[in-house]
Amino acid sequence: MNFNVNEVQIVPIKPTDGLVGFASFVLNDWLYLGSIGIFTRPEGGYRLTYPTKKAGIKNINLFYPINRNIAKEIEEVIIEKYEEVMKQNDRYNSFNS
Repeated sequence: MNFNVNEVQIVPIKPTDGLVGFASFVLNDWLYLGSIGIFTRPEGGYRLTYPTKKAGIKNINLFYPINRNIAKEIEEVIIEKYEEVMKQNDRYNSFNS
């Protein structure tokens, strides 16, 4: 199955416990997925977390990729976009310092 990750939106936040931003995207031009956390990894790089909902004492996954290939593709696209956004923010901030 071919899949297409597009319309990636990144919202950087002030880092908190490794959380550095949120992402959303459209999958195959028909499914919007949002509230994906972008976290730094202790050894470097980033990882994604997918939204959950608290049901009593349990956290229920709302959605997440179940195929390793699509999970990797989503991660690569989102992290590439996050790094691009952060580079633009660095450039912007250096001009306004």
